[in-house]
Amino acid sequence: MTAQVPHILVVGGGYVGMYTAYNLRRAARKGQIRVTVVDPRSVMTYQPFLPEAAAGSVEPRHVVVPLRKTLKGCRVVTGRVTGIDHANKVAKVMPEEGPEYELAYDQVVVALGSIARTLPIPGLAEEATGFKNVEEAIALRNKVLDRLDVASSQPDPALRKSALTFVFVGGGYAGVEAFAELEDMARYATRYYDNIKPEDMRWVLVEATGRILPEVGEELGKYTVDQLRKRNMDIKLETRLESCEKGHVILSDGDEFDADTIVWTAGVKANPALAATDFPLDERGRVKCLANLRIEGVNDAWSAGDNAAVPDLTSDTGAYCAPNAQHAVRQARRLAENILRVVDGKAPEDYEHKYVGSVASLGLHKGVAQLYGVKVKGWPAWFLHRTYHVSRVPTFNRKARVILDWTLALFFRREVTSLGSLQMPHEEFRRATRS
Repeated sequence: MTAQVPHILVVGGGYVGMYTAYNLRRAARKGQIRVTVVDPRSVMTYQPFLPEAAAGSVEPRHVVVPLRKTLKGCRVVTGRVTGIDHANKVAKVMPEEGPEYELAYDQVVVALGSIARTLPIPGLAEEATGFKNVEEAIALRNKVLDRLDVASSQPDPALRKSALTFVFVGGGYAGVEAFAELEDMARYATRYYDNIKPEDMRWVLVEATGRILPEVGEELGKYTVDQLRKRNMDIKLETRLESCEKGHVILSDGDEFDADTIVWTAGVKANPALAATDFPLDERGRVKCLANLRIEGVNDAWSAGDNAAVPDLTSDTGAYCAPNAQHAVRQARRLAENILRVVDGKAPEDYEHKYVGSVASLGLHKGVAQLYGVKVKGWPAWFLHRTYHVSRVPTFNRKARVILDWTLALFFRREVTSLGSLQMPHEEFRRATRS
C-alpha cells in the first residue's frame, strides 16, 4: 500500500497489541502514522488480577482496560482477523456482524497472543471452564458461591459432597493463584452458613509434573505445596486428569469422585489463527522473530508476546523469551519504538531484558516471590505481588481504581454475594411466561 501516512495494523488487543498501540498513539494523534487495532474484544484484560477479581478483592471492571478510551487517536475494530496475506499487505477481517472484508496496511504487528492448551479428555469441553478472561473469572466466582448455597440447602449427602468439591487442573501461575484465592474466599464465606464448615469442602489441584509454580524456583514451589496442604487442600503431583464426563472425575492415580466445579488452567499455546498467515512459524506454532522483534525473513512485519518466538539475548543457551506479562509489556514498548524508528528511516534496536523474577498470590495476605534471586514468603510476598502488578496495569485511572478497591477492603468485610443469575438474565422471565 502506498500512502503519505504509513498505516500500522495491530492484530490483537491484548498485552502486546494494546501496549504497542498505546505507545504509538502520540505519533498517531500528531498525524505521523495511522494505527488500527483489530480484536474480537473491545477491552484488554490484565490477567494477573483475574484471581483477585474472582475472589472479590478487585472490582471486575477494574481489571479490564477499554481500548477505545485508552487508545485515543487510534482506530479500534471489533472483529477477528481471519487471515493475513503479507505478500500483498492485506488482512481479512470478520466483524461481529456483517460480511468479511479486506484491510490494507503498510506495517503489521502480529499480537494474537495465546489460547488455552487443551487435551482430548472425555468430558473436558462439556464440564470444565477456563481462566483466561474476566467473564470466566466472575462466572467461576459465582459458581463457587452458588455451590455453597446448593450444598447448604441439599439433604442428599452425595450431591452435597459433589457441590463442595472443586478441581483445578494445572499448577502454573493461573491455576495456583485462582485455586488459592478462591479457596480463601470460600473458606471465609462458610462463616455465613450454619451447616458448612471449611473442612467440608474439598479443593483438589492436579498437576502432571512433580512441582508447581516452576517460575519461583523449587524451594518456593515446595513451600507453596506445604502451605496449601496446611489449609487442607489436596495437591496431586505427577497426576493427570483422565476423564470428567458428567462431572465424574477420574485421575491417573486411581482416585475417582464427583465434582460440580472443574477448572482447566494447564498451559497455553500460540493462537492457531497464525496458521492462516504467510509468516514463518516454529514447531510450536509461534511466529519466528529476530531479536529486534521483526518477523524473520520479511520486512514491515513485527511480533512479540505469547505468539512469538523471540530470542532471549540474556540467555547463553539460545532460549526464547518466556510467554509472560513481564516480557510482553517491555517488548511492546520496544516494538513501538522500532516502528517509529523505521518510519523515520532508522534501524530498529534489539530487545533485551533480564528476567527480574516472579510473584504469586496464595490468598489474602499470603504469597511467594523471587525477585533478583531473593526469596520472599508470606505477607511480604503478597505485598510485593500487589505492588508490582498495580505498577504494571495500564493507565493511572485503572491503578487508582484498583488501589481504591484494596483500601476499601481494609475497612469492610469481604464481599461474598453470588450473582450467578446474571449469567441467565432471562430465566426468571421465561418461567413467568410458562406459568
